[in-house]
Amino acid sequence: MSWGLKNWWRQHILKHEPIAEISWQNALAQLHFLQGLTQSEIIQLRQWATIFLHDKKINGAQGLIVTEEIRVMIAAQACILILNLDLDYYRDWLEIIVYPGKFILDYEYTDELGIVHAVHMAASGESWLAGPVILSWEDVTDINNKQGHNVVIHEFAHKLDMLNGAANGFPPLHSNMDPHLWTAVFSKAFETFREQVDNEEELIIDPYAATSPAEFFAVLSEAFFVKPCATKQHFPQVYQQLSAFYRQNPAMRWPHRS
Repeated sequence: MSWGLKNWWRQHILKHEPIAEISWQNALAQLHFLQGLTQSEIIQLRQWATIFLHDKKINGAQGLIVTEEIRVMIAAQACILILNLDLDYYRDWLEIIVYPGKFILDYEYTDELGIVHAVHMAASGESWLAGPVILSWEDVTDINNKQGHNVVIHEFAHKLDMLNGAANGFPPLHSNMDPHLWTAVFSKAFETFREQVDNEEELIIDPYAATSPAEFFAVLSEAFFVKPCATKQHFPQVYQQLSAFYRQNPAMRWPHRS
């Protein structure tokens, strides 16, 4: 689709499928990390969320009825990642599946050494390469936890990471970013964080970030948006790389937050 036709189609969606004002305001009131956005950023976020809800199917599982609240809460959080990017970053997949609470992952996969692993565990979110995003609504609404955990941001960060293949903590960077610098910064921070977890030191992010570079990127993306000042303080070089990638500086929105 050409840029002109795509822009026309998006304007058509914005005109004919707007998000209800009360639904939008309720979402903003609940999502405290969005309250530092400028008026122009809020307008852009709402536009992306509107088109996102047109493009994606949000289906309930285990009897969950998908309400307008569920749709808007997910869309607003998913679109904060691409606020200054484009909805094309969420291309080539269609569905979001929402469970009432945590769900069971039960599958096998083969690693790069040819070893088969069986997975059976409860999860709050999951992202599949070229497939759906799966979320626990109970965890989506847990937005005021002290750890800064945000399952929507986490899983959609994985989706960005998967734009160039399996999630590995190295999403497709912008042309003005240095891939060698990204690798050096994230590799050093990841190894340091793993040592902190092993030494049982006090942590500002979820220790789950130590399980792989992909999870480190996703968890740091959560922290970047939800607790940006603490992230900038404890992971300054990572924060700088994330700021360049997302083209945002959340710490400037809430400089008094820790």
